[in-house]
This record gives sequence, C-alpha cells and structure tokens, in this order.
Amino acid sequence: MVAVKGFPRPLYPPDVPPTSGHTPSTDGSDVEAYKRTVSRAQRWQWQPFDQAYSNMFAHGKGPNVIDSGIEGIQRQQGLDATGWIGEKTFNTLRSIRCPAGPHKGEMAMDARSVELINQAYERFQGRPQDEPASGSSAKDRLLKAQKEIGMKESPASSNKQKYGQWYGMNGVPWCAIFCTWCDQTGARPAPSFAKGQRYSYVPYVVSDARQGINGLTITSSPKPGDLVCYDWSYDGEFDHIGIFEAGDPNSFQAIEGNTSQSNNSNGGEVMRRYRSNIDTSIVFVRVKEPAN
Repeated sequence: MVAVKGFPRPLYPPDVPPTSGHTPSTDGSDVEAYKRTVSRAQRWQWQPFDQAYSNMFAHGKGPNVIDSGIEGIQRQQGLDATGWIGEKTFNTLRSIRCPAGPHKGEMAMDARSVELINQAYERFQGRPQDEPASGSSAKDRLLKAQKEIGMKESPASSNKQKYGQWYGMNGVPWCAIFCTWCDQTGARPAPSFAKGQRYSYVPYVVSDARQGINGLTITSSPKPGDLVCYDWSYDGEFDHIGIFEAGDPNSFQAIEGNTSQSNNSNGGEVMRRYRSNIDTSIVFVRVKEPAN
C-alpha cells in the first residue's frame, strides 16, 4: 500500500440516512485525493476536482464503468458497496493500480494524492469534522450561508442585494450584513445580532468580541458556524468577515458575502473561500447561543 500518515476520517455522502447515526461529511482535501485516485483507476472522469463528497462520486452517476465512483471500486474489490469510505475502502484505494493508459501499472494514489491525504490526516486525525449541535444558532447560521452560495449583487459593482435591503442599509459593503442576515433569518437567531443595528461593520464585531460584549467572544479553536474576521494589511483594522465552515485555525474554508477571486472584500458574490493564516491576520469569533 502507498505510505501515508494515517486514515484521515470516515466519509459519508449527503444522502446518508439520519438513522445510521452518521452525518454528511464536510469538504476536505482527502476527498480531492480520492477523486484523483479513482479517476486514475478509471472509475471517474478526470477533471478539475473539488473537495466535496457528493452523492454522485460516492454512488456513481451512470451505468458506465468510468462513472461508477467509489461504489464501482467497492464492487470491483468485493467490499460492501455503500459509497461510504471506511478504513477497508481507504486501504483499497492505497493498493490499487492504474489499469491502462500512459500510467498503467502505477499506483492509482499518486504523490499529489498522498500530500492531500496527509493534509487531511493532520486536520481530522481519524475523526469526522466537529459539527455544531443540531438546533443551534451556529448550525442554522451556517446552513443559511451555504444555501446562499452563488448569490450576486445586482447590478454588478453596486453593492445592492437582498441582504442590505433587509437590513435597511443597501448599496454599502455587505459582508457583515450577510452574516447578520444568515443568523437572524435562521430558525434560531442569536441575540448578538439585531436587524438594522448589529452588525454591519466588521471592526465593531472584533471590538465587541474582544470586550465580551453582546455575547461575542474571541476563540482560538473555531467551530462550524463561528465568525472569521480578516485584516488583510495587518494594520489592526479588520476588513472582511465570513462564517467558518470547516478546517482548523491555520487552513480552513468559510462562506463569505461580497467576495470574489479578484476582490476579497468587495467582490459582489456569496462564495465558499479557502483561507490560510499565512497571508492575513485572522480573528475567530464565537457567538453565544440563545438561552432557550
């Protein structure tokens, strides 16, 4: 088997039954590694790979061998064809070889996949990503944000969108307003936020968290649903905010409003961004849950 640091974590697709006791897996570099590996094993189309463990990749998307995904590998190797990835499937992926083509005979799990697996192992340490408690404001805030991915301001470069219209301050930078909207329109809004009052300005979020005001506190161990604030120029003035989705303090993903690949803080779209503490100053903020 290809040598790696360890088994990062079990993986479950979005359609995993709640009665199984498992929850769908968050995105991670291990998923990207498996997509590369299964593609080299000719059970998935080679393409630019994301890090989402989708139903299609888990179960296959068609009758052709090249579309059979994880279940195709499991059936071929005599494993339970669930589409879930446990240690048996993980070790199988470490063992199979490319069956044909220019890489015939090479291990399907290539050097880049090993790097991705090792990154995931350092992050997950064999355990699934911690999830916010069901029915918590953190959970609802994150779910709201995830459903908004792809939303854009209209017209472009106007800062006009439904979040500012709801808050009562449209046509202004709206990354903090987006976070407030995600919390306050969820099933369990937190008292830290208030429509039209708190929060529309990132420095106020950081300042209040540092003082422990309005149920905001600084945390060094972010969890899904926490806030993440960015100071791009290290000048002490925080410029941008998002909702922490998965990862660790050093490397993570967040859902952010008013961003883009070309403009981190005023890009006009809701996006999932992959961030690192290498290129910016970051503060993570915990929001106190409602009392009842």
